[in-house]
Amino acid sequence: MAKENQRSIPFVYKLLAGIIGLIGMFAVAMLSGAAEVAVKDIALAMFTDASGDKISMIRDIRLPREIAAVFVGSALAVSGAIMQGITRNPLADPGLLGLTAGAGAALAAAMAFAPTLNYFALTLVCFTGAAIGAILVFGIGAMKKGGLSPIRIVLAGAAVSTFLYAVSEGIGILFKISKDVSMWTAGGLIGTTWGQLQVIVPFITLGIAISLLLSRQLTILSLSEEVAAGLGQKIKQIRSVLIAVIILLAGASVALVGNLAFIGLMVPHIVRAIVGTDYRFIIPMSAVSGAVLMLFADTLGRTVNSPYEAPVAAIVAMMGLPFFLLIARKGGKTFS
Repeated sequence: MAKENQRSIPFVYKLLAGIIGLIGMFAVAMLSGAAEVAVKDIALAMFTDASGDKISMIRDIRLPREIAAVFVGSALAVSGAIMQGITRNPLADPGLLGLTAGAGAALAAAMAFAPTLNYFALTLVCFTGAAIGAILVFGIGAMKKGGLSPIRIVLAGAAVSTFLYAVSEGIGILFKISKDVSMWTAGGLIGTTWGQLQVIVPFITLGIAISLLLSRQLTILSLSEEVAAGLGQKIKQIRSVLIAVIILLAGASVALVGNLAFIGLMVPHIVRAIVGTDYRFIIPMSAVSGAVLMLFADTLGRTVNSPYEAPVAAIVAMMGLPFFLLIARKGGKTFS
């Protein structure tokens, strides 16, 4: 009965609750950190032209960092939801299936061979790397008779990701840029600038907008290809566009914060328990919930050992690994 009552709650109320939670978490993130600030300081930094050390710190360091956390969390969560939908694989996640590793390896290569590239060019490099990672994983997973089974994709993703991480580290050692590569692969929001946001945010916004437009088709595709074909869906075209969206979102995320896994795995499972299996509801709720989770992880990383920072990738991994093992043990049905 309780579950039926939960399902009967209109989606708009659930989304509104998520947005309120996002606003609250954003406020906590802005107030937390090594430097103590007050609500008044944040208001002055965001809504006035006031100056001062604290105001400048909030405006130029903390605010762009937390905006980045919102967009990256949304991008990874939505890309994970799309991957799980089109592959019907409950273990799908951009960080586990080679996309973020591919983007990271391409980024390391660009830093070694073309260190003068601007941030926009580096972002395009990350998109290319994410595409290569996806091609390798799905290509290897489809080589054996039987097609792309969930376990085969995960194994291929683990192998390709390990190889691409090794490529990144090898490039770093060979070209003596290990420190720069490590800063990216650690998965952090340190040093995010307004200039970087101006490049990345439009890509992420475009990717999420396209996923919302195709959410109905994704719902049908997630049932089975036979059902989608029977309902007149252009399966190949829809899948191609959605894969491009995944690459866009994953590549943009890596360009901004480095390699992060598990957000795209955890959030869609939790969201399905709240809103059901309709991707018209899953996509927007995943965007909001992913932003909340990323803000929480970043805030925890900044405050758990203040004034030092714990890598946000480590915080997310500590939450995500037990979740991954639970989902794998239950066959992906724990939260769906």
